[in-house]
Amino acid sequence: MPERAAEPVSPIEYPSEFPIKVMGARVDGFVEAIVEVARRFDPRIDAGRIELRPSSGGNYLGITLTVTATSREQLDGLYRELTSHPMVKVVL
Repeated sequence: MPERAAEPVSPIEYPSEFPIKVMGARVDGFVEAIVEVARRFDPRIDAGRIELRPSSGGNYLGITLTVTATSREQLDGLYRELTSHPMVKVVL
């Protein structure tokens, strides 16, 4: 009987605090749109812990949000929604 491949081991222990960096054009509504997406995956995001960092030229804005990661599926879904959002340029 062939051996089954072992399940990959996640380097992340769940639940855990997980920072996500999102970058996009510095336009009205960008921060609110990103927080709205993230809250669908973690309704308890602490707005006081959201960090904003404008680019040196002021045209772009970096947002760092910390979500409570509960599963790989949750993080994958969040990344998929963020990367497909029309206002988002990069998600790290």
